Amino acid sequence: MVKITFQSVSAQKPEKDQDADKITVPQAHGRLVPLMKPRKPFPTGLCCLAISLVIFTLGLVLPSIYIYRYYFMSQQIPEDSLFHCRVIYEDSVYAPLRGRQELEENVSIYLEENYEQISIPVPHFGGSDPADIVHDFQRGLTAYYDIALDKCYITELNTTAVMPPRSLWELLVNVKRGTYLPQTYIVQEEMVVTGRLRNMRQLGPFIHRLCFGKETYRLRRRNQRQRIERRETKKCHRIRHFENTFVVETIICDRF
Repeated sequence: MVKITFQSVSAQKPEKDQDADKITVPQAHGRLVPLMKPRKPFPTGLCCLAISLVIFTLGLVLPSIYIYRYYFMSQQIPEDSLFHCRVIYEDSVYAPLRGRQELEENVSIYLEENYEQISIPVPHFGGSDPADIVHDFQRGLTAYYDIALDKCYITELNTTAVMPPRSLWELLVNVKRGTYLPQTYIVQEEMVVTGRLRNMRQLGPFIHRLCFGKETYRLRRRNQRQRIERRETKKCHRIRHFENTFVVETIICDRF
């Protein structure tokens, strides 16, 4: 005979374990530790993007400040640093025009930037070309822009012939009180072209602004022997200008 029995099922549900929400991972030695949620990765890409934007912004702002300072602020010159000069001098070097001559020019003096700019209009008499000249004392350079030829010429600043901005300003302030300077004289300096210049940025912002987009050449001064031996058949042109107590005639020759 076989006896069949039934096991009673309790209606009560087993109590929920308080630790049921915890996820455990078995570890060595039978210890259970909670599983930590992984940390979010650091946004490296976003940080690199922000740094790139800062560098790009600085790359735009700094050149803009430089251009504004040297190309715009330098043009805003006080009226007491602008001069219109008319100089009477004795011409003893150019045969067709020997005697008393008059030179007219406009001078702008930039004391803070330490440079001078001279504008010479078309002369009333022949023998000289109209020109714009920049004397940059900070870089020790002079630039002649011959308007008739539409060419620029760069040479070392001749501090013997050119007064520094402060001294020239004081001289012209005294001149401004009258119409003319006392009669003065003329001296010559001869230059020869030595080659073409293509990198204009090395010349500084003031000369770069004057000569930008123009054929630009280097000049070298001739010594006394070269002046004596110079042939008159060489192609030369003259620029007469005033930046001292005397008039300077700069003779520029294309070659020896």
